[in-house]
Amino acid sequence: MERIPVGILGATGMVGQWFVKLLAGHPWFEITALAASARSAGKTYAEAATWVVPGEPPKAVREMVVESCEPHLPCRLVFSALPAEEAGPIEEAFAAAGYAVSSNARNHRYDPDVPLLIPEVNPDHLGLIEVQKRRRRWQGFIVTCANCSTAQLVLALEPLRRAFGLRAINVVTMQALSGAGYPGVPGLSILDNVIPYIPGEEEKVEREPKKIWGMLQGEEIAEAKVEISAHCHRVATRDGHLEAVSVALEREATLEEIVAALEEFRSLPQKLELPSAPARPIVVRKEPDRPQPRLDREEGGGMSVVVGRVRRCPVLDWKLEILGHNTVRGAAGGAILNAELLLAQGYLS
Repeated sequence: MERIPVGILGATGMVGQWFVKLLAGHPWFEITALAASARSAGKTYAEAATWVVPGEPPKAVREMVVESCEPHLPCRLVFSALPAEEAGPIEEAFAAAGYAVSSNARNHRYDPDVPLLIPEVNPDHLGLIEVQKRRRRWQGFIVTCANCSTAQLVLALEPLRRAFGLRAINVVTMQALSGAGYPGVPGLSILDNVIPYIPGEEEKVEREPKKIWGMLQGEEIAEAKVEISAHCHRVATRDGHLEAVSVALEREATLEEIVAALEEFRSLPQKLELPSAPARPIVVRKEPDRPQPRLDREEGGGMSVVVGRVRRCPVLDWKLEILGHNTVRGAAGGAILNAELLLAQGYLS
């Protein structure tokens, strides 16, 4: 298979670097363009990017010249790691010019004609692409991935939703520092501390699952009717968001049934054997003190979510702990998996 040329918008930032790292040697995609802000354009990637993710920058990109974020890049698919302050109009310009845009930014997540995609959960929402192209008279299109804390929550609860139905969710997040980008939270603010507020985060967690779990009806998404309450905290962990979750189910279930639903869950990305799809999207730990970010965030190459401490809840029905790698499954890796699904489903032909 001839690899498809791809570009990365916002390539010098932390999420952009994760795109570079994860796409290096990808069997389907080849990086042919790196783009960033005006202060980086014209420099080599090694000069423009202060590398902050694990490992070294791939040799193949170090001498590539960073270009401006304008739709003249030598590729047809771009991954967007742009900050929200800049992403909206830039992504629209690329889509209008005929590019497929797989975005990690929040700007278009709530647009009614833009898929907010988790491939294991709502691949049918790709049906919005033709609606989007027709309405906006674009040759290209935009697909977005979910907020990092939303992505792992929705993926972990999907088997329960399918098997037993979900009526209400209460989630308390303990979110890693890398979720704030680089340099992120000042050291003296997070040292010996927990910050019980992340701007806009609770609103995202409470809103996004309703679209992701919604039904595609004609040209619109009818949002799922599930009540969600979120409390979001920043903690002094480098990578890996941990979430303490309680759920109310629509149908009664035993502990054995819930664990079986989680462990046996497979979906379309696994059936299609997409390169970034983990063989086990949900890994269940039986130990009483797992999952833990330092020990479990790399499960499935960072693309699996890890669930543990499944037990009865005296207020709702069940409670459990959910861990996900926020910069892999919750950011760059999730957007790459979205693009793999686009290719497998014929949207990049």
